[in-house]
Amino acid sequence: MTNVTVFPNWRDKVVYAAEGPQPQILMVNDKVKIILAGLEPGQKIPEHAENCAMYHFLDGNGWMIVDDERLAVQTGTTIVMPDGAVRGMEAETHLAFLATRIS
Repeated sequence: MTNVTVFPNWRDKVVYAAEGPQPQILMVNDKVKIILAGLEPGQKIPEHAENCAMYHFLDGNGWMIVDDERLAVQTGTTIVMPDGAVRGMEAETHLAFLATRIS
């Protein structure tokens, strides 16, 4: 097994910070970027256009805004978005997620 990275417990890697999201890069190359991020209750990620992406919510509750549609998210929710979709996020509780952006 070459170039394999194991994260036994995502909770050891996620960062919750008063100053805002501190995404932890798990992998990046010319085709994909995978991050783990945490939001404190009430924090937001402003709406912005992005490449094709997948978000999987590991813990908490909140909202994902995709092309002006508010989608409730909770532990276990997965959202897949096409290239160019405008997205943002709002945390109601501590919110942890994995995001995979595909170039």
